[in-house]
Amino acid sequence: MSEDNLIEKITENRLPHYEPYGWHHWPEHPWQAYQFRRGLGETQEGGGSVSEVFQAASRMIPGDLESWHKEWMHIGDRNWNRGCEEELLGHIKTSMNCYLRAADYYRQAEFFLKPDDPRRLPTFEKMEACSKKFISHLNPAGEAVEIPYENGVTICGYFVRAPFPENRQPVLICMGGLDSIKDEMWFMQARGAVQRGISVLMIDGPGQGGTLRRHNVVNRVDTEVPIGKCIDWLEKRDDVDPKRIAVAGSSLGGYYAARAGCYEPRLAACIAHGAIWAITDLWGNASEDHGLAEHIKWVFGKPTMKASMEKAREFTLDGHLDHMKCPFLVMHGGHDVLTVSQAKKVYDYGKAKGVDVTLRLLSEEETGAEHCQHDNPTIGQEILADWLADRFGIDQKKLLSTSHNPLI
Repeated sequence: MSEDNLIEKITENRLPHYEPYGWHHWPEHPWQAYQFRRGLGETQEGGGSVSEVFQAASRMIPGDLESWHKEWMHIGDRNWNRGCEEELLGHIKTSMNCYLRAADYYRQAEFFLKPDDPRRLPTFEKMEACSKKFISHLNPAGEAVEIPYENGVTICGYFVRAPFPENRQPVLICMGGLDSIKDEMWFMQARGAVQRGISVLMIDGPGQGGTLRRHNVVNRVDTEVPIGKCIDWLEKRDDVDPKRIAVAGSSLGGYYAARAGCYEPRLAACIAHGAIWAITDLWGNASEDHGLAEHIKWVFGKPTMKASMEKAREFTLDGHLDHMKCPFLVMHGGHDVLTVSQAKKVYDYGKAKGVDVTLRLLSEEETGAEHCQHDNPTIGQEILADWLADRFGIDQKKLLSTSHNPLI
């Protein structure tokens, strides 16, 4: 269970089958199989339907990234068009379901396009249009927001208030990592938090989503700066409890969130949804043919993997996690195809330095053992949100009795 970088290992069984980390659809094309597993898992959080996802896969040419884009776009457009039609008919719940499915389908369609592909930003913005439609029909309605950052650039995000009467609510700042974005956070972190009375701010930080695609803002090591800007913005709202603001980061966001938690004293809790001790432990020896090399270079703003890893040397928690003062959850898949050892390193170091750290390693038997619980994001959300609700002192039974409009 401690072996790392298993994602590129081609299994002996070359047929679609089940592995400890979930459904393995194209064993000879493991990067695509991983992304398919991710999309398949998110169907249970509203990010698609099982039949549509398998229908799209059945029409793809394994290993052909153009067919990958085409088939995800097909089911994305179908749901977008149906959502618009149903909304006009006043069938709002159906339209919301369609928009939410389409958002995740467009995310998949965009994923393997080259950074300079002219289809990339339009596909991304189709996804955003779906997300904005969906949150606009929530009650209270969600907000698409622009948070002041630096040099006239804003951090784009969505703020969704939990549907409970408490005037000032706790908030979870939700962010992805290398490739996960604000729109995907609903399926990975945010929905579970909102159900438990915790409002959410889903963001694209530096090197992520719209902040990267529209403004060419690449990632940075000192993530306490952009998270601090988000807290500045939240503190100005009269519906936020400034004493109960937390941050969660998925995948590479596990580093981003932890680093912010080390140096942003206003954070009341921190969650690494997939732990990263040091980026170079993962990709330090990766070549230009690494499955995500192009994306890594784009996010780091460097022309080569070598240059990217030179920048990445600073992205470590060594010497920084010592400063973590708030409760810290490390939640990790026990059969994570990218790494399992990173979670143990983060936990052991934090424990040795007196950090209030909890390690939750999910097993094959309970499922959720894949990277960021992509095989079962529901159990990931349950563990993450319950841990945070407990830290925030939320009585869930009492809370649910106060709402006449619970999320179903």
